[in-house]
Amino acid sequence: MMKFDIPHSLPKEEVKQRVDQLLQYWGGKYGVKADWQGEGAKIVGKVMGIQMDASFVITDKAVEGEGTDPGMLLRGQAKSYLQKKFSAVLDPNKSLDQVKSSLD
Repeated sequence: MMKFDIPHSLPKEEVKQRVDQLLQYWGGKYGVKADWQGEGAKIVGKVMGIQMDASFVITDKAVEGEGTDPGMLLRGQAKSYLQKKFSAVLDPNKSLDQVKSSLD
């Protein structure tokens, strides 16, 4: 399993709204399926050719998750992509509308 941990400084409800924007973007662009369960979600699909089978939970300080390890060759690329995308939507200097427009 590949673990990821993206810190944030926003209220949990806002984090959920922002992460949901990312999941909707992945759903529309790549056909990724997301299933919310309380403060977390399970996501399944392919993003940029990499199979994603992951789950995460939103805590007061971070989005913590783990997913299927795509293998040594793609591990670094997959982890940096996830961290970059989650960090972008969790940027406290951007409004929710700015987050939405930055995904396109």
